Amino acid sequence: MNNPLDRSETMVALKRALPYIRLYKGKTFVVKTGGALCAEPQAMKELAHAVGVLREFGIRVVLVHGGGPQTSTMSRVMGLEPTFVEGRRVTCEKTLDIAVMTMNGTVNTAMLAACRATNLPAVGLSGLDGGLIRARRRPARVKVAGDVRTTIDYGHVGDIVAVDATVLESLLDAGFVPVVSPLSADDEGNVLNINADTVAATIARELCAEKLVFLSDSNGILEDRNDPSSLISYTDVRGLNLLVERGIVDAGMLPKVNAAKEALYGGVKRVHVIGGGSDSLLVEVFTNEGAGTLIVMDARDLTPAEQGHVKDARLDALMNSGEAGA
Repeated sequence: MNNPLDRSETMVALKRALPYIRLYKGKTFVVKTGGALCAEPQAMKELAHAVGVLREFGIRVVLVHGGGPQTSTMSRVMGLEPTFVEGRRVTCEKTLDIAVMTMNGTVNTAMLAACRATNLPAVGLSGLDGGLIRARRRPARVKVAGDVRTTIDYGHVGDIVAVDATVLESLLDAGFVPVVSPLSADDEGNVLNINADTVAATIARELCAEKLVFLSDSNGILEDRNDPSSLISYTDVRGLNLLVERGIVDAGMLPKVNAAKEALYGGVKRVHVIGGGSDSLLVEVFTNEGAGTLIVMDARDLTPAEQGHVKDARLDALMNSGEAGA
């Protein structure tokens, strides 16, 4: 027999979620998940289930995945130590072959399998499919530190030239969930590795997405990366810049922060950085409290409900002091 208390709590939760359901019906979300989550079958099934719930509420979802941990592991197996500069992978020809195997093969297939297990109609594709992403090879650049000049060449790494959103719109209109791998090619057909956070941000911008959600290894942006309780509940673009200046954002989080700003400048209304735990996506979308870090263009544009996101009095004081959002 069902517990009346459980039923009561369920009804309260549904009533609280109803305004969000009405607000987001018919809107598009882009959800980017890292390779670490894609290595855990149960976590992928939970994500697919959460996306299925969003879809039942009329929300259109595009999934973008990385594959960094898998690429690094396979690189080491093949005797090649991964190299990163400012959080971005240097991709030599051998590393590119590995990235293609892991991201277009292992990771994308695993995501589709998780979707199949939860009856989520998904279609896997990369930036090459249907001309989804046009890219060009990133040019080498010179970094100067004092008297030392260093040439940085990322190798077979691409910068996005354009995204053909009609490819994704066609799939979304047909009721599918696109699952996108962040590989593309230049106009000569040379395959290029693109940062998945950048791919997600650009797709969100081109689709005029309501939300861009990054599923991270941490529960959001932390003031102290070694202290999970130091979660920054919300911030804005200026606040992000302050965090970078203070060295709070490390190399691993920096691509996400840059992608978040790119998305916001491109018209995406809300960016979220959350953990990949069970139900974190639904908690972030359908509750005032949320489950991670909410990022907006200007903190003064937050609704009263969104301001209820704040759990850290230090951050609340920061946002109200004019240091952020001014």
